[in-house]
Amino acid sequence: MSFSERLQAEWLAGGPLSTAFRPLAALYGVLLRLRGELYRRGWLRTEALQVPVIVVGNWIVGGAGKTPTTLALLAQLKTLGIRAGVISRGYGRHGDEVRQVTRSSTPQEVGDEPLLIHLRSAAPVAVGRDRVAAARALLQAHPTLQVLISDDGLQHLRLPRALSILVFDERGLGNGRLLPAGPLRQPPVAKVAANELVLYNAAKSSTPLPGFMARRRLAGAVSLASWWSGQPASPEALAALRGRPLLAAAGLAHPQRFFDMLTAQGLTFTPLPLADHHDFDTLPWPAGTADVLLTEKDAVKLKPERCSATRVWVVALDFQPEQAFEQAIRERLARLL
Repeated sequence: MSFSERLQAEWLAGGPLSTAFRPLAALYGVLLRLRGELYRRGWLRTEALQVPVIVVGNWIVGGAGKTPTTLALLAQLKTLGIRAGVISRGYGRHGDEVRQVTRSSTPQEVGDEPLLIHLRSAAPVAVGRDRVAAARALLQAHPTLQVLISDDGLQHLRLPRALSILVFDERGLGNGRLLPAGPLRQPPVAKVAANELVLYNAAKSSTPLPGFMARRRLAGAVSLASWWSGQPASPEALAALRGRPLLAAAGLAHPQRFFDMLTAQGLTFTPLPLADHHDFDTLPWPAGTADVLLTEKDAVKLKPERCSATRVWVVALDFQPEQAFEQAIRERLARLL
């Protein structure tokens, strides 16, 4: 195992490497408390925006399901007739300035996840290291927006939030330690605040906190060219790939989740795990590979004309929070709006 892989393994269960980092974790905790105190005393302040902000975030580093949750919220708000936009830092992009996301944007300009959110939802999206500046730019460009969703930003205290959605996956709180001794971005608490909801992107609750469940499964497959033209994935196209020799590539924080879901669909494939936010500047599979499966997060970085004779299939995720969560969102929005 590499150093990074060993450390991340110990973030779940502990170990000597995690223990060695505990002094740094203690220092990190002191800095977090100091920053919180500065905000409480008013020496640092949370900015004001003219519309309520829903922050989708997590306590634990790595992909826990923030982007699928953001897409699910956007779909629900659209059904309710509420105009919503999205702000994000745009992790992995070049530059920190505020940018509006368009269909012609590249992942290098705006980040892969913000581009995916815009392509999937058609919602207005702005990215920027300063999320408050991104929010103001988005509201100026789209003055009829009623709600903003922040994809990540739970620890960005300058950003106001009327509601926070805390997303957990099967890792829960890991070993319960702060970075770098553990995976936690902030100290855990025994109960959530009144303006917080917990959503579990897992088969069962993974922390003691009461919350709601989300169903996660594959929605189907679609060719890369058809995906770029806006056509949806279909279960029939995914089923038709059974029995073929496939290669599955995944540039995710936890690619094994994707591979496990493909296996559950009866597909036979060679797994190709890639680094999270892999850039696809060069094709990572051997020349002559016949059929490749990709996630949507990876598809936004790959245009069909680059794939030569390889047939590339985009496998979409169906992420659906339970009805009780959607009811809780409706009730909160009724008060906020």
